[in-house]
Amino acid sequence: MPARRRPAQTVSATAPASRPEYRIEALAKGLRLLSLFTERHPVWRVSDMAAATGIPLPTVYRVVMTLAAEGYLVHLPNGDYRPGVRVLTLGTAALRGMDLVELATPALRALAEATGETVNLCVLTGDRVLYLIRLRNSDLVTANIQVGSTLPAVYTSIGKLLLAHLDDAELETRVTADSFLPPHGPNAKLSLDELRSELSDIRRDGWAVQDEELSFGLRSLAVPVRDASGRVIAGLNVAVQARDWSTQRLIRELCPQATRTGEEISTLLGCPAS
Repeated sequence: MPARRRPAQTVSATAPASRPEYRIEALAKGLRLLSLFTERHPVWRVSDMAAATGIPLPTVYRVVMTLAAEGYLVHLPNGDYRPGVRVLTLGTAALRGMDLVELATPALRALAEATGETVNLCVLTGDRVLYLIRLRNSDLVTANIQVGSTLPAVYTSIGKLLLAHLDDAELETRVTADSFLPPHGPNAKLSLDELRSELSDIRRDGWAVQDEELSFGLRSLAVPVRDASGRVIAGLNVAVQARDWSTQRLIRELCPQATRTGEEISTLLGCPAS
């Protein structure tokens, strides 16, 4: 008698992703390798990837070759690898798919048009801010910052605003000596001890200013964006040329407009009106 076939297993679309039988180890290794690439470390050699992840070198080599063949990594002439266009496409799609970005964009465009200045929306990731929206005034002289860029939180108005709303334990976990590495502007604070009193003022005032701390000639003012629970989840800022805007003028003229925009976006996210 022929052996009875075992019924084929079906996979539910709602099956928990954490179940071990659904884990594809080779894919997990590929994702671990891709996660090594950051703004601070944008290129890697195969041997360094193996050392950083603990994955055997032959396995890393095969996975990297596959990622390169599919367009997720690019092999440079010196032997290094950097992220390919496919990774950038995925990142942009993820950012654009976020409810926060979709809801905030019209209000931020209105703020940029009303002020004629650069407007940004960022969230905190580790000790850096990640740019989700950037509406740039062509007159603003800055580094090549774009959606997906990250900058040290301690030198930015949005970063200081978001750090100000962390409890002490999380603040000390996120902000280390490495958070204050150069480059930075002439007025940057260079330790958490220097920054603490300003963070207290930011919590009290509800806004933060960056006064040539990120780079020479650049000032900005940031206000919070809150979710339905009232928790600060992001910040928006207006960035200006220091030669045109004193800090006093920035606070007097742009803080009320930015605050209204932050409250408008917060309301769209379900935050009760204050």
